[in-house]
Amino acid sequence: MMKNPDVIVIGAGGGGPVIAKELGEMGIQVLVLEAGPWYGNKQWPEPNQHRGLAQESSDPQDLDGSLYRKQITRLEHDMNNPVSGKFRLGPADRRRSPWYRSLPNPGLLWQNAGIGGTTLHYWANSPRAFPYAIDEGWPISYKELIPYYEKVEETLPIEFAPMTSKEALFFYGAEQAGFSLNRTLDVTESGYRPQPNAILPPNENLMNPEYSLEQLSHMEGCTLSGHCEHGCPYGPSLDKMAKRSTNVSYVPLAMKTGNVTFRPNTFTTNILTELDASGNVSAVGVRCRNTWTGEVEEILSKVVVMAAGSIESPRLWLNSDLPHNSWVGRGLTNHYIDTVTGIFDEKTLMQVIGSPTIDPFVGHTSGARLDYPGLGTVQDMGLSPGLLAMMHYGSSQAGYNEFLASGLWDQKGRITGAELKDNMDDYRRSLSLLLITDDEIKFHNRVELDPHTEDEHGPVAAVHYTPSKTEEKKRIQLTKIAMNLLRKAGARKIHRNDIAANFYIHPKSTMRMGKVVDLSCEAYQVNRLYLADNSVQANAIGGTNPTLTTQALATRTAELLARKYFSN
Repeated sequence: MMKNPDVIVIGAGGGGPVIAKELGEMGIQVLVLEAGPWYGNKQWPEPNQHRGLAQESSDPQDLDGSLYRKQITRLEHDMNNPVSGKFRLGPADRRRSPWYRSLPNPGLLWQNAGIGGTTLHYWANSPRAFPYAIDEGWPISYKELIPYYEKVEETLPIEFAPMTSKEALFFYGAEQAGFSLNRTLDVTESGYRPQPNAILPPNENLMNPEYSLEQLSHMEGCTLSGHCEHGCPYGPSLDKMAKRSTNVSYVPLAMKTGNVTFRPNTFTTNILTELDASGNVSAVGVRCRNTWTGEVEEILSKVVVMAAGSIESPRLWLNSDLPHNSWVGRGLTNHYIDTVTGIFDEKTLMQVIGSPTIDPFVGHTSGARLDYPGLGTVQDMGLSPGLLAMMHYGSSQAGYNEFLASGLWDQKGRITGAELKDNMDDYRRSLSLLLITDDEIKFHNRVELDPHTEDEHGPVAAVHYTPSKTEEKKRIQLTKIAMNLLRKAGARKIHRNDIAANFYIHPKSTMRMGKVVDLSCEAYQVNRLYLADNSVQANAIGGTNPTLTTQALATRTAELLARKYFSN
């Protein structure tokens, strides 16, 4: 077992494995603690049934693509049920309850625990932030981030999504609505483009009839089979799986350095600190709990990196009784999302894309985007049927079966009964769009401790988010843009969800750079304590997906951390 590591990283999601790999390549000994299970590691052959053969793993030979294929299924309920699914925020033992967060209104925090974190079920959308959002709202410049963006884009790698029917229809509608193709990674004006995704290019034998789908799934490259949100177990080995979630990309690379060890099923409950000779508070380690046995231990290190996410990182700070900072947990952004769905006739589809169906489940979950700096983004969505019914027809803050003659949409709110059946009967001829709003930093939007509720790890996080009037206007503008795109593409019926504000897919900004951490992402009030997750983003980055920016920032933070504390 690794004892007395140089650096402890808390969390193995989007940012933790990135900073671990970068530090490991510099010869720094890193221990990564992750609260959830590890899929695809031979030390945990049945990760949801048994505690495993070991407590930690640092040998790349432990990684097993065949085992991963058995553990990651196409079953929506098995994988994504937020209470009992493999991809949930909870302990590895699925017989036990998920970890609770307090939401004042009905909603969903759609996050994962496990090696890979929420990248296990993310769609791999990896655009850069809008430059204006960094230059106008961050204490560092967009130009300073570019080399770190480029390094992550090369490492994963990032590829532009291939075109399937839903992308062809999306692009057609965008063109008919007056938008042009944006040929850049650094977006400064509105336009449409393929998604930059952390997914390998399509298998070169994909159209070769000599190979079966089963044979293709064992080769390198994307099979365009969809269901990215269920995980992607397709490739010749674990480190060559098509969707580049961190468990199949940065985790293997970190292990190959020989300096990084990962320990799953380990929930960090406290940051340990001491006063130095000058009276300054410094992080010296962590207290953590084994989620199978309940055993508590303390591990010491020279530096601690919090990468537990925008909800759990502020919770951990507050539960550790670290120095008071009025911005800890404050300024939560969430991209205040909405969804719209267009349903098309066969005749229209034949004329536009040459096919009687769209089949949204084919290809990347999201392969096209329309960027609109100042408002946010519109992206296509190819969710599997159960998730689409939940997210598009069952998560509204509006009423049931609302039918409006507004000229904008034909239905709004939750759809039930015969109407839901009709809409799902049209699933293969539907195009669904996700609207991501560039929301503002507001002090009242926050993560704090619930004074009335505790679990085995201490007081739980209470999450509060109320969109402003400006954000409401932005979301309505994006909704009109998306519905006009669908109308121009030929949709005969449009449904608007009017999704609830407490539906969280991109929580960010709760430990902001410039307020809680400095320009190197070290905490102002606690020396040797760093942040490497979405919480350090100083704003909503314009309304673009946050993972790539977090990974670029984690790469930069590793460099600055090593220079300050491990210069020898």
